[in-house]
Amino acid sequence: MDVITLTQRLLAFDTVNPPGNESSCAAFLYDLLAAAGFEAQLHPMPDGRTNLVAYMGNGTGKPLAFTGHLDTVPLGHQPWQVNPFAGDIIDGRLYGRGSTDMKAGVAAFVSAAIAGAGRLKQGPGVLLLITCGEETGCDGARHLVQSIALPPVAGLIVAEPTLNRPAHGHKGVLWLKATSRGVTAHGSMPERGDNAIAKAARFITRLENFTFDTPTHPVMGRPTINVGTIKGGLNVNSVPDLAEIEIDLRSVPPMQHAELTTQIAQLANDDAEISTLLDLPPVWTDPNVPIVKRIGDICAARTAAPMRQASVSYFTDAALLQPALQNAPTVILGPGDPALAHQTDEYCIVDNITQAVEIYGAILTDFAEM
Repeated sequence: MDVITLTQRLLAFDTVNPPGNESSCAAFLYDLLAAAGFEAQLHPMPDGRTNLVAYMGNGTGKPLAFTGHLDTVPLGHQPWQVNPFAGDIIDGRLYGRGSTDMKAGVAAFVSAAIAGAGRLKQGPGVLLLITCGEETGCDGARHLVQSIALPPVAGLIVAEPTLNRPAHGHKGVLWLKATSRGVTAHGSMPERGDNAIAKAARFITRLENFTFDTPTHPVMGRPTINVGTIKGGLNVNSVPDLAEIEIDLRSVPPMQHAELTTQIAQLANDDAEISTLLDLPPVWTDPNVPIVKRIGDICAARTAAPMRQASVSYFTDAALLQPALQNAPTVILGPGDPALAHQTDEYCIVDNITQAVEIYGAILTDFAEM
């Protein structure tokens, strides 16, 4: 089927995460790829969700890998003007939850791989890694790298939304929870208690003055810190004995998250206990690496946009897949518009989807001829 129809078929699966329910969508792609001659395997997780791995090649050399996730974020509280699962096309825009992030990207690389299957099976070929659970912290990718041994690859293309312009990495993400504990007492006798909220407030004040001891990355810029949530207290007339804050840190190479966690714990001192909620390292590939440069040249020739060193603001499965793939050169490249990700009435430009198939196909042809 053509890539637009395939995108619509993928959008018809409700894979809002939580709970995800990606298994039926993964099984559909499994059937499609197996029928095209790919060696395809479904890798279920204990919770019933499923990853899909497919390979086409002759077993010699390192294949080129593509990855994308099937889950989407919730619809949100604002009403949609279109059916989020219908894949309606209006004025050249294909609407639906996950259209830009990132089922159009998955459809594009699957279509390009199937179209080039005859050529790919004669050489190192292509490896497709289609995951579940990315939106809640790369759960599917984590399970995949922990449960199977992934082969070495020549490079990894992450089909997340970039308007078909290559990006060379993204910041790491470290989410921490700080728990402050106290002693409850009657609000009219605060001297008998120990106020957990006051402890959390003192810690937040110190966080506001925290400085990262790392140089500015030439593309990603500076690391950042943000206190995203705070909760605590029983009622207005009690001294609170528990308060929790959640901290979002975004790192740049060469920062190490273990060292950063230690620094935050030292800053907390006796006011809070620190635990980790999510830990994904930054991703960066030198744009001058030969395969990355060739990908950039192919994109420039088809988009008429000058290539430049770039990174994206969101995290991707590459944070876990790249280390498991022996730190293969990685490019983030997909048809979606990152500004539309997670938005109400999300859409992807139809021409961008067909252009992505052309770009991926040209990359696969170039790779096969290297």
